[in-house]
Amino acid sequence: MKFSELLELVDDEPVFESGELHTAGTSAGALAVQLSRWHKAGKLLQLRRGLYALAPPYRKTVPSPFLVANRLMPGSYVSTHMALAYHGAIPEHVFAATSCGAGRPRTWETPLGRYIHQFLCPGMLHLASPPAMGYRQVELTLGQRAWVATPEKALLDLIYLTPEADDPRWLAEMRLNYDCLDMGHLNVLAEASRRPKLARAVHHLEQAAREESWV
Repeated sequence: MKFSELLELVDDEPVFESGELHTAGTSAGALAVQLSRWHKAGKLLQLRRGLYALAPPYRKTVPSPFLVANRLMPGSYVSTHMALAYHGAIPEHVFAATSCGAGRPRTWETPLGRYIHQFLCPGMLHLASPPAMGYRQVELTLGQRAWVATPEKALLDLIYLTPEADDPRWLAEMRLNYDCLDMGHLNVLAEASRRPKLARAVHHLEQAAREESWV
C-alpha cells in the first residue's frame, strides 16, 4: 500500500484502526510494517496499538478528545472532570480526558494528549443504561460524535471513584455550577446505585444548592 492509498482510505476519518485498512494484496504483516514506517516518518500518530490518526498536514479533521477517548477504550464513555467541564458544571479547564467503563484502569500518553480509563463496577455501569440514562451520544465539531456522561452521572462517577468525596468540604471545593445539574436526575441515579456514599453526597449537594439559591 502506498501512502496516497492510505489517504484515500482514511479520507476525513479523525482516527482509524489498522484493521480497517486491509486491502487485496496487502498482508497484515506488510501493513504493520508500513504503518510503523509512516509513524516513524511523522506521517501518522499512534494513539495505542492498532489505533492511529493522520499527522498534520495530512489530516483533514482534528480528532476531538472525546472521540479519541471513546476509541481508545471501546464501550466506554467520557466522564468525571472532562464531562463536568463540557457541561459547564465546573469552572476549570481539564487537560486529561477520563473515560469510564468495564475495562481495567489504564492511562495513555499520546501525541493528542493524556487519556485515563477508570473501571466501574457493574452496579455503577447499570446507571448508564435505560431508564437511568447516565450517558448519551453527543454531536461534536465537524460531525464527530462521542458518548459522554450527563453532568449528574459524571459527578456521581467522580464521587464514587474518589475517597471521602461525600465530605461537604470536598464537594464545596468542586465549585459546582448547580444551574447545570438536575437534582431530580441526580437523586434517581443515586437511589438506583444503592450506595450510601452517593446518597450522602447528594444530600449534601441538595443542601448546598438550596443555600446558594438563597444568597
